Parts: sequence; structure tokens; C-alpha cells
Amino acid sequence: MDRVQPGYVQLVLHDNEDTPQDYVIGLLRSVFGQSPTDAFEVMVTIEKRGKAVCGTYPRAVAEALLQAALERIRASGHQLAMTAQAGDDLGNDRCKLCGNFSEHPLRLVRKTALVCDDCMLATAEELGVIKETRRFDFACTAIEWHFAGFSPDDLISASRQFPGHMRADVQTAVDQLFSGQRGRFFGIQEYHRYDTLTFAALTRPGHSAHAIAPAQYHDVEVGDAEPVKCLDNGLWLSDAGDLRYAVVLSAHREHGEEAGVRIEIAVPSGETGAEFVRLCFAAIEDAVNAANCYRGKVLSFDGGANYRGRSRGLMVHRLPPVERANVILPETALKLLDHNILNFVERRAQLRLLGQSTRKGILLYGPPGTGKTHTIRYLASSLPGHTTLIITAAQVALLGAYINLARLLQPAMVVIEDVDLIARDRERMGPCEESMLNKLLNEMDGLKEDADILFVLTTNRPEQLEGALANRPGRIDQAIEIPLPDDAGRRKLVQLYGKGLRLDEALIDEAVRRTRGVSAAFIKELMRRTAQAAIGRDGGTAITSADIGEALDDMLFASGKLNVKLLGGALEMAQAAAAV
Repeated sequence: MDRVQPGYVQLVLHDNEDTPQDYVIGLLRSVFGQSPTDAFEVMVTIEKRGKAVCGTYPRAVAEALLQAALERIRASGHQLAMTAQAGDDLGNDRCKLCGNFSEHPLRLVRKTALVCDDCMLATAEELGVIKETRRFDFACTAIEWHFAGFSPDDLISASRQFPGHMRADVQTAVDQLFSGQRGRFFGIQEYHRYDTLTFAALTRPGHSAHAIAPAQYHDVEVGDAEPVKCLDNGLWLSDAGDLRYAVVLSAHREHGEEAGVRIEIAVPSGETGAEFVRLCFAAIEDAVNAANCYRGKVLSFDGGANYRGRSRGLMVHRLPPVERANVILPETALKLLDHNILNFVERRAQLRLLGQSTRKGILLYGPPGTGKTHTIRYLASSLPGHTTLIITAAQVALLGAYINLARLLQPAMVVIEDVDLIARDRERMGPCEESMLNKLLNEMDGLKEDADILFVLTTNRPEQLEGALANRPGRIDQAIEIPLPDDAGRRKLVQLYGKGLRLDEALIDEAVRRTRGVSAAFIKELMRRTAQAAIGRDGGTAITSADIGEALDDMLFASGKLNVKLLGGALEMAQAAAAV
């Protein structure tokens, strides 16, 4: 200090890797009276550059502060070094920006300077530009700049949490509300994966401060040509007129549970800010309730391996439409489908006016491979505006989430495949299975009468269904048999699945005659193997009776009884017909 000339003195703190960050911040706050954010910025500068100026003071003040700081450092046992050097001479009466005379000292961050009125006014006019271009390393510094003039207790925040599988609709709403506003957006680095990112946490300086980072997005499939880019964590600092606000988007994670999407909005306290927050959340909730990203599509919860690298949540099934002409069923079954589903849906509005229920339960039953799943695809194609939710027996534990989604996306068709696996006779059930059945029954009973939801259940073993599910109207309103195809049905199936093959009428007649008692799935596989045999014989230029015979022999005789059952064939009848 003795070698520093009289006037103003800068005190410089030098880096020491063994000294904890929290101690450096505490020293700057206790000795130099710096705010938490100022102290944090000085500490960051020390780490980046090896040293940083703690402040510029008159010589006498600098001597006292230097002595106090060194005494604290020695008492702590740390090896921090602090030095003094000549600072700006503020003893004259000229503006430090333009050189004109000035009588008004302006307290800046960690130093004092004389600034004239004209320069102060020009600086104030450029403050908005400075805020928009200034670079920040940490969220806490950016927030302090944005809410300059407000103390932390002047701010309030409110939050909403939405299901993670609705993140695409939440993202769309947030983009529409905030991305076009004037202000700044920052990606945020999570400090701990399972700590929910909050506005309060972002304002915290120190070793746990959240760093500004590149924005990170996940692609979420919604069945459109392009996925929706959904943000992991982000911070918007914007203005709505004279109101300054901050928006935090983050993931709320709990181990083993679906991650939720959390939106938090912070504003200065008061009626203006409260009304702004209310309107923003109302707009986001409206967007989620509209669910435009998923409405009218075929969905299921994604519980499998994600080889495309897209985030898990809802899987959108891109199923090709099935036309009525390609639904090969007896005329009675088609009429029941029309009357109980398609016509019922068309007349829902009139039924509601007459005080009748608009929910319905349908059971499709029949042997394996007869076309129950194909029929469901036809129904999904024939119900415009309906969302189809497909639940497998393995996913019945998610039934509550599926029903909540059906309520949100109604009109909806809820499909539960192989329902006999969870709704067998109670005498043959264990406690876990009975619990799942009760859950299914309660969900079907708990829907309001005006819920526009169709339950379509499928089973290969109707005789094993629990009586409480099968016999009580209001749960199952109509059972429709999907039988093995008759002669006319098998002819249509051969023509449908063999449409790319050169089949004359004689060959079609032969295939129909030799497949008595088999399922639609069996005929589909028969046509593929017939084509394979023809390709092996002469490149597939023509189909012969020998090709059909080779395929039937492979499917019925060479592979054993189990293979016949797997393919959907009735062994005795099919083998007898094949031998003809």
C-alpha cells in the first residue's frame, strides 16, 4: 500500500485453488458489502482470469478494507492473496464518460465515478439494448439484471405441472405465448437431475448456481410429418408492456414415475402481475385441454425400447386406413358393427338430447386370427375425430392414466385387447389379477353418462370372462362374434391377400376348398408362402396348384400340430380339406 500513490486505490483479489468458493463469496459480502450476485460475479472472474478487482476506494478506506480482509484470511488459514494498485483518480470534477464538468458522483458496481447528466440520460436510454445484448454466464445474474430495481421479496411466482405425455401440447402453447415476446431466452444446465428447476433456485448464486447453457430439446413424435421439438429446461426473461416477467420451463422427475412438465411464471407483486399470470396459465391449460397434437390419432403409452431416439411418452401409431371392402366378416357381424358403433356415434347428439347415455361397451370375440384387430383398425378409420387408445393386457396397470387421457381426448375409443387375461372368472384369479379387474370395472362404471367414450374389448376365450364384466349392461352393451370365415369369406380373403399374384378362378376355388376351418390370418400367410414357392420355382411369373400345395404342406403337415394352431388353422378340418 505504501508504494501506491495518494488518491484512489483498487483492491485486487487473486485466485487460490484451495480456497472454497463459498468462503470467497462470504469475504466479499462481509468485508466489502457486496450483494450476493456481485460477489458471485467477482468469484467467477477470479476463476476465469486468476484475479479480480474487489472495488476502487479512497486511499484511507482502501487501507482499512485491505487490513480487515487480510486479518480474516489469516484467521481462516486460507492462502488467498490481496494486493493494492492505483485506481481511477476521481478527485477532479469532470465526467468520466465525456470529459465535461459534472457535480454528480454516480455509484457504479464496486466503484464510484463522476458522470454528467447528459451521459446518465444517454445510458438510461440504451439500457434496453444493453440488457438484450449483454452476455451472461449464470441464470442468477441474468435475472438480477432483468428485475433491476426489485428486491427478491418484491417478486412472486406461480406454477403449474402437466403430465409428461402432454409435453408436445405444452410446448406448443409456451412457444405461442412467450417465444415471440421481446426479451431473452436462455437454456439452463441442470445442477442435479432429480432436483426440480425452480425460479427461486435460479436466483441463487454460489457454487450451486445454474449456468447458462445451450438449449436442449427432445423430438416428440405426434404422428405428423415432423416431430415437435420439446425443451428440457429453459428461462424466458421478457416484458409485457411495463410489466417484467420470467418464465421457467422444467421437468419434474421422480424415480420410476413419468416426468412431468412444470411451468413457473415470476412477476413483481401486484394486481397487474397476478392477472398476467392468470391469463398465461389459462391459455396453456386451454391448449392442453384442446390436445391438438394427439386428438383424432391412434395412441398408446410407449413402454418399449426407443430405437429411434425419440423421447418416450405417447406413441402415435401410423396405421394405414382400412376400407369397409377389406373387412371380411359375415354380413350379420358387419351390420352389428354399423348399428352399435358407427350409427351410434352418428346419433350421439340426439341421444344426449333425449337424456340417453353416450358411452358404450362392445365385446369382439372369436378364435385367434379371425380379424378382431383388423376390425378395430377399420373402426378407427371410420370414426373421424375420434382418438383411439390401444391398451394391451401388459399395460392394464396404466388403465387409470388411459381413462384420464380418454376423458381429455373424447370422443375416444378405448381398446383393451385380450381382456380375458385380466377379466377371467374370479374363482381362478389371484389377488393381483382381481385388483386389476376391479379397476377396469370401476373405470367403466365411473364415467359420466355423457362421456363420449367407446370401450371395445377383445377376447379369444369369451367363456373365461368374469360374469360381472360380461353380464351387466352398461359395461358390455353388445357382444359381436368375429368367426372363422365361411366359403364366401375365404374367397374374399384369398382375393384380398393374393391381389398381387396371378390367380385364376380355378386356383381361387382350390384355395377356398382346401382351407375350410382356418382363420383369416392363416389365409394371409398361405398367400405369402404360395408367392414364395412360385418365386423359388420360376421367379414368380405364374402361380400353380403345386405352389398352393407346397405352401399347405409346409403349414399343415411338415411343422406339427403346434404350428397349425399358431397359424390359426383347425387341424382336422384343414388337413382333411388339404388332402383333397
